[in-house]
Amino acid sequence: MAVPGKKASQKFSTTLSQGGAEDFDIFCEICDRDDIRLPAFGYCVDCEEHLCHTCFNNHRRPKPSRHHQLLDKEHMPQKQNLYKSSKSAPSALTDDLTKPCTKHTKKVIKFYCRDHNALICSVCVTLEHTPTSCHVDYIPDISGQIVDSSELRKTLKDINILTDKCSLISKDLQQRVVLSTTSLQDALTEIEKFRKEINPSLDELKKNVRDTAATIQSDNNEKLKTTETTCDVINKSLQASADTLKYLNSNKKTDQLFVELKIAQQLIQNNEKTTSQLPTVNDFDVYIFEPNQAIKNVLQDENSLGILSNQKLEQSAKPKNQFAVAIKMSSPRNINASTSSDKWDCYITGLTVSSPNKIFAADYFNKSVKMIDIINGVITKLQLDSYPWDVTIVSGDSLAVTIPGSETIQFISFSQDSLSLKNKLTVDGQCNGISYHQGKMAVIFKCPAKLQIMDLKGNTEITVDTDFSGGSIFRVARFVTTNYDSIYISDNGKAMITRFNWQGQLMERRAGISSVRGITMLKDGSLLVISNKNIYIASHDCKYMKTISEDVDDPFALCWCAETRTLCVSRCKYDSVEMNNDIKMYKMM
Repeated sequence: MAVPGKKASQKFSTTLSQGGAEDFDIFCEICDRDDIRLPAFGYCVDCEEHLCHTCFNNHRRPKPSRHHQLLDKEHMPQKQNLYKSSKSAPSALTDDLTKPCTKHTKKVIKFYCRDHNALICSVCVTLEHTPTSCHVDYIPDISGQIVDSSELRKTLKDINILTDKCSLISKDLQQRVVLSTTSLQDALTEIEKFRKEINPSLDELKKNVRDTAATIQSDNNEKLKTTETTCDVINKSLQASADTLKYLNSNKKTDQLFVELKIAQQLIQNNEKTTSQLPTVNDFDVYIFEPNQAIKNVLQDENSLGILSNQKLEQSAKPKNQFAVAIKMSSPRNINASTSSDKWDCYITGLTVSSPNKIFAADYFNKSVKMIDIINGVITKLQLDSYPWDVTIVSGDSLAVTIPGSETIQFISFSQDSLSLKNKLTVDGQCNGISYHQGKMAVIFKCPAKLQIMDLKGNTEITVDTDFSGGSIFRVARFVTTNYDSIYISDNGKAMITRFNWQGQLMERRAGISSVRGITMLKDGSLLVISNKNIYIASHDCKYMKTISEDVDDPFALCWCAETRTLCVSRCKYDSVEMNNDIKMYKMM
């Protein structure tokens, strides 16, 4: 006759199955060693044992276990490892968990904190990731879902992407160093030619320039060597991690797979940061020799044969006064942007395009964003609570709109025939122009005058507000356009276009552009710029500009559709406001 609560000693598997009335899925391991089978009421993280109600309540009374971390029935592991209580049966649950904790090296990782995305041991659970503050899972309870999972596939894909990225960085730098070295050799050849024209006593000055070239070349080689070594280390570690993940996944070693997966993800994150700090092609220049003509006349007053000046490859790649797009414009076609619900005539301050037939307009006076079908003229209007200034596309179905009066950026979703409000970001100033590229927004502020580079969550990465002398770098900057490596800003107050890179460094300035307003980027990096009543096409460095349309009726904002080669231009005519309702559509031929 069976006695309730008692069960004879026997060999059993590591995970109990549902048995008779005397069996429990999870039972007290302390009582079980005395051949007493009682249901588990909780779990001791330090002892790694399930406890019944009595053992749970008495566990903290003895001095050795007084400070142990206890988990109640709701938070305790839902699988049981009986290896300790029955030595004759090997563990099928935790024998794969062998990775030591990074903080407590004598402990094995057996838990995962979802809140902190952290692999942790029992000591971590006790000290930092308590059940009252964190969602902690016992790895054997959750690891089974990792095999052939989308998370595993994404991690392997990320490893491949980062490996390819490192290889590309190394290859690009190799080519750039070769080109830089060749240019230095060509410059030295020019030195020889110039040298024959002047007094042989210039040998010492020539040596100084050679030393400069040698230093630059040595620095190039050192940067390349460091980059190649770093990329090689990253590639080997990523490949090893990928091989481990593939092996564990194919052999269904779920626990080890889960641990190695999380370690691989952290490895990817760390190496992403490392690769972002590696030298880029912009760190290596091409050089030409510029002779010092004054040496021919007054040798004794000079201390240099010439200088080695860098020559950017982008400049040499584009012929002067040459542009990759056609520079003839058709006669304009007018699209009326007003709607019957508008209280005022339009004042279109921002434009962008999402497809060959749809443009988006920020209508300042009517406090609205409009989606205009340029084929049939249908307008979808979304009313806002304040005056918008500019608009940019941030995804296949979302816009970001600057609202300077409320110092916010409003996100808007769009579909074929509707617009709807999404989340809103609060910014620290009156934001005007905005442009998006690859996860980052470049935002121009009127007050205080500045450029901010931020992500889609509003986290500001870089702020630029002063120039080299400490003065304000902008005066009346209202419009901005971007591509993969540059940010262009039109500043009407300073009558100039300013170019920055995405690290906030000033790259170029083109002054003397009076009444500069809208600006947009073409596919090849050229720019279309509004100045006074003219539309110009400008080279990527703004050194070369050509008029493509003259005497346009007060152009203001613009956007470019590469698919249809169409330029859209809004108007701002103060003495005849009703004319502002039209958006002009030019075909580039």
